[in-house]
Amino acid sequence: MSEEKSKRARARRLPALLVALSIGVAGVAWAGCGSSSNDSSSEAQERIEKGVEEAKQGIEKGKDEAQKGIEKGREEAQRGIERGKKEAQRGLEEAEKRAQEYAP
Repeated sequence: MSEEKSKRARARRLPALLVALSIGVAGVAWAGCGSSSNDSSSEAQERIEKGVEEAKQGIEKGKDEAQKGIEKGREEAQRGIERGKKEAQRGLEEAEKRAQEYAP
């Protein structure tokens, strides 16, 4: 169970991490500009916009992967529940059978 919680926590943190990375990349691009000319500013702006777009794509991909993981976990949980029901039913039947054997 703790492994599933860990995976979910990582999936929730992924979008925030991607946004933080894109902001960092944009900051580096902005700081690396160094020149006050319009060409440098527009180039830095393009880099920032590209970084933001890449971050958005990363967030979408992370969101999709997280959703797939949630669905897979839900399906596995459902299969586990079904197996548990079957095992409980078998145990009940076995107990009833033994009770009948020992009944007077």
